[in-house]
Amino acid sequence: QVHVAESGGGAVQVGGSLRLSCAISGYTGRSLCMAWFRQAPGKEREGVAAIYNDREGAFYADSVKGRFTISRDSTKNTLTLRMNSLSPEDTAMYYCAAGLYGGSSWPVTWAREWMYGYWGQGTQVTVSS
Repeated sequence: QVHVAESGGGAVQVGGSLRLSCAISGYTGRSLCMAWFRQAPGKEREGVAAIYNDREGAFYADSVKGRFTISRDSTKNTLTLRMNSLSPEDTAMYYCAAGLYGGSSWPVTWAREWMYGYWGQGTQVTVSS
Protein backbone atom coordinates (compact mmCIF):
# COMPACT_ATOMS: atom_id res chain seq x y z
CA GLN A 1 0.00 0.00 0.00
CA VAL A 2 1.33 3.41 -0.99
CA HIS A 3 1.62 5.93 1.79
CA VAL A 4 2.32 9.64 1.37
CA ALA A 5 3.35 11.67 4.40
CA GLU A 6 4.04 15.40 4.64
CA SER A 7 5.88 17.19 7.40
CA GLY A 8 7.34 20.59 8.17
CA GLY A 9 4.31 22.84 8.29
CA GLY A 10 3.80 25.37 11.03
CA ALA A 11 3.28 29.00 11.89
CA VAL A 12 5.62 31.72 10.69
CA GLN A 13 5.61 35.48 10.44
CA VAL A 14 5.47 37.47 7.23
CA GLY A 15 8.74 37.28 5.37
CA GLY A 16 9.75 34.07 7.08
CA SER A 17 10.66 30.69 5.62
CA LEU A 18 9.52 27.11 5.96
CA ARG A 19 10.63 23.80 4.52
CA LEU A 20 8.06 21.13 3.75
CA SER A 21 9.01 17.51 3.25
CA CYS A 22 7.17 14.57 1.75
CA ALA A 23 8.01 10.88 1.77
CA ILE A 24 6.37 8.18 -0.32
CA SER A 25 6.58 4.59 0.80
CA GLY A 26 5.23 1.32 -0.52
CA TYR A 27 5.52 2.27 -4.21
CA THR A 28 7.48 0.02 -6.55
CA GLY A 29 6.38 1.06 -10.04
CA ARG A 30 7.65 3.51 -12.64
CA SER A 31 9.18 6.80 -11.60
CA LEU A 32 6.57 9.23 -10.33
CA CYS A 33 6.10 12.90 -10.92
CA MET A 34 5.57 14.71 -7.64
CA ALA A 35 3.89 17.94 -6.73
CA TRP A 36 2.73 20.25 -3.98
CA PHE A 37 -0.80 21.56 -3.90
CA ARG A 38 -2.41 23.88 -1.40
CA GLN A 39 -5.91 24.79 -0.33
CA ALA A 40 -6.78 27.93 1.57
CA PRO A 41 -10.07 28.22 3.49
CA GLY A 42 -12.95 28.85 1.10
CA LYS A 43 -10.80 28.32 -1.98
CA GLU A 44 -10.18 25.50 -4.41
CA ARG A 45 -7.07 23.42 -4.18
CA GLU A 46 -4.36 24.73 -6.48
CA GLY A 47 -1.08 23.43 -7.81
CA VAL A 48 1.95 25.11 -6.26
CA ALA A 49 4.92 23.31 -7.81
CA ALA A 50 5.77 20.04 -9.49
CA ILE A 51 8.82 18.13 -10.56
CA TYR A 52 9.60 14.95 -12.48
CA ASN A 53 13.31 14.90 -13.13
CA ASP A 54 16.17 17.30 -13.80
CA ARG A 55 15.73 17.06 -17.56
CA GLU A 56 12.07 18.06 -17.50
CA GLY A 57 12.64 20.74 -14.91
CA ALA A 58 10.21 22.07 -12.35
CA PHE A 59 6.98 24.01 -12.72
CA TYR A 60 5.61 26.67 -10.40
CA ALA A 61 2.44 28.63 -9.96
CA ASP A 62 2.97 32.28 -10.85
CA SER A 63 2.16 33.28 -7.29
CA VAL A 64 5.18 31.43 -5.88
CA LYS A 65 7.80 31.81 -8.61
CA GLY A 66 11.05 33.14 -7.24
CA ARG A 67 10.04 32.39 -3.65
CA PHE A 68 9.45 28.62 -3.56
CA THR A 69 11.82 25.87 -4.68
CA ILE A 70 10.80 22.26 -5.23
CA SER A 71 13.31 19.44 -5.23
CA ARG A 72 13.30 15.69 -5.00
CA ASP A 73 15.45 12.69 -4.24
CA SER A 74 14.26 10.11 -6.75
CA THR A 75 16.21 7.32 -5.15
CA LYS A 76 14.26 7.79 -1.95
CA ASN A 77 10.94 9.10 -3.35
CA THR A 78 11.16 12.17 -1.18
CA LEU A 79 10.07 15.68 -2.05
CA THR A 80 10.95 19.05 -0.54
CA LEU A 81 9.42 22.49 -0.87
CA ARG A 82 11.46 25.41 0.37
CA MET A 83 9.31 28.47 0.90
CA ASN A 84 10.81 31.92 1.37
CA SER A 85 9.36 35.41 1.72
CA LEU A 86 6.09 33.99 2.98
CA SER A 87 3.00 36.16 3.03
CA PRO A 88 -0.45 35.69 4.57
CA GLU A 89 -1.68 34.68 1.10
CA ASP A 90 0.44 31.54 1.44
CA THR A 91 -1.60 30.37 4.41
CA ALA A 92 -3.15 27.05 3.45
CA MET A 93 -3.12 23.32 3.90
CA TYR A 94 -0.30 21.99 1.76
CA TYR A 95 -0.60 18.57 0.14
CA CYS A 96 2.01 16.33 -1.39
CA ALA A 97 0.88 14.41 -4.46
CA ALA A 98 2.42 11.83 -6.77
CA GLY A 99 1.39 10.32 -10.05
CA LEU A 100 2.57 8.87 -13.32
CA TYR A 101 4.45 11.24 -15.60
CA GLY A 102 2.25 13.01 -18.15
CA GLY A 103 4.73 13.01 -21.02
CA SER A 104 4.52 15.80 -23.56
CA SER A 105 1.45 17.29 -21.86
CA TRP A 106 3.32 17.73 -18.56
CA PRO A 107 3.87 21.51 -18.95
CA VAL A 108 0.10 21.89 -19.16
CA THR A 109 -1.16 19.16 -16.85
CA TRP A 110 1.26 19.41 -13.95
CA ALA A 111 -1.24 21.42 -11.87
CA ARG A 112 -4.25 19.24 -12.56
CA GLU A 113 -5.36 17.18 -9.58
CA TRP A 114 -6.41 14.23 -11.76
CA MET A 115 -2.75 13.74 -12.70
CA TYR A 116 -1.98 12.45 -9.23
CA GLY A 117 -3.21 9.20 -7.78
CA TYR A 118 -1.42 9.39 -4.46
CA TRP A 119 -2.06 12.11 -1.91
CA GLY A 120 -0.96 12.90 1.60
CA GLN A 121 -3.18 14.17 4.42
CA GLY A 122 -1.70 17.65 4.29
CA THR A 123 0.33 19.90 6.54
CA GLN A 124 -0.84 23.33 7.67
CA VAL A 125 1.12 26.47 6.90
CA THR A 126 0.03 29.65 8.63
CA VAL A 127 1.64 33.01 7.91
CA SER A 128 0.78 35.87 10.23
CA SER A 129 1.54 39.56 10.01
